[in-house]
Amino acid sequence: MKRLIYLCLSLSLLLGAVLVAPASAAPALADRGAWAPNVAYAVNDTVTYGGCTYKVIQAHTSLTGWEPPIVPALFSLVSCGSSPSSTPTRTNTPAGPTATRTNTPVGPTATRTPTPLTGPSSTPTRTNTPAPTATTGSGGGCWPAWVSTQVYTTGMQASRNGRNYQANYWTQGNDPATNSGPVGTGQPWIPMAFCGSGNATATPGGTGLAAIISNAQFDQMFPSRNAFYTYQGLITAASFYPAFAGTGSLDTQKREAAAAMANFAHETGGLWYITEIAKNTYCDSTNTQYPCAAGKMYYGRGPIQISWNFNYGAAGAALGLPLLSNPDLAEQDASVAWKTALWYWMTQKGPGTMTPHDAMVNGAGFGETIRSINGALECNGGNGAQVQDRINYYNSFISILGTTAGPGNLGC
Repeated sequence: MKRLIYLCLSLSLLLGAVLVAPASAAPALADRGAWAPNVAYAVNDTVTYGGCTYKVIQAHTSLTGWEPPIVPALFSLVSCGSSPSSTPTRTNTPAGPTATRTNTPVGPTATRTPTPLTGPSSTPTRTNTPAPTATTGSGGGCWPAWVSTQVYTTGMQASRNGRNYQANYWTQGNDPATNSGPVGTGQPWIPMAFCGSGNATATPGGTGLAAIISNAQFDQMFPSRNAFYTYQGLITAASFYPAFAGTGSLDTQKREAAAAMANFAHETGGLWYITEIAKNTYCDSTNTQYPCAAGKMYYGRGPIQISWNFNYGAAGAALGLPLLSNPDLAEQDASVAWKTALWYWMTQKGPGTMTPHDAMVNGAGFGETIRSINGALECNGGNGAQVQDRINYYNSFISILGTTAGPGNLGC
């Protein structure tokens, strides 16, 4: 009898151990290597992307546009290595900002292209899926006004403060004006075209840049832009550089305006990103002309993603702004952001042989503007996809402004 009792007791303990042990096991953490689209990831998996390691916080099957740096709902950053990551590449879909920069400590004449072997690396590669184009078009009719108490499901439409939005998923009470972003950013609303401002092809009026690009044409160029990038901010900044889109024949002026906007669109994903995503200090401590301010970061900001202390210092000196001591101005004030972009466009040669302004007004061609902005990495076969993305924007914008590509090469 005692043997039977002992036997039953032993079997019970063994069975309990078998049943209980799996329940207490924590989910395994698997190193899945480099992130890739169309891969099923489980919670706690780790992936690498742009020189950084990320942990999966929500199980999913990856898609293009869901890269770890831009979908915080799916990934959390674990660490970034100390060695420089590769230079960002971009597909022809709008991408996040890729602040091009240099390690050359020579002040305002420094190129924006990173020196491959030294210094911090630039923003990780991103290929965000572009937001769909609103069916009404820029300057068209506004969709029904957003109602805070209404439930919106995927694809439903609403307007808010003169702009149309499309619901990305089920949402209620999330104001589109402050809770929107391109596809892949995880926001409940996708910004669409501006509305209620008249015909998008309206003839420009006024003086200066306003005589070349109208507000409606600007909306047509950037139907899904971040509200930070205002038309008035651009016009205000352009008044500081009257030669911008104000030199030569009317066609030359239109081409320069289109060329600048095309490069700015490429750098910011259609004027969506204000700052680069993978921020870093970007302080060249060897530069004594423009020494870094304590506690300040000189990551990419604005339409051309100006970066490094020496560029902020040189731009601030030229514009009469305290950008070296307060670089945040370039992400807080739209006119300041635009001024930094035009400062580079009008005065800096970068890795090229001429400023982007000179390239357009002297007939060198759009390709030379690319060379002056990021030529060391993109031109001469360096990255044809990025070059083509800039060209695509340029061709679209010259069509909107009613001119042709003009002399010179489109590519580089």
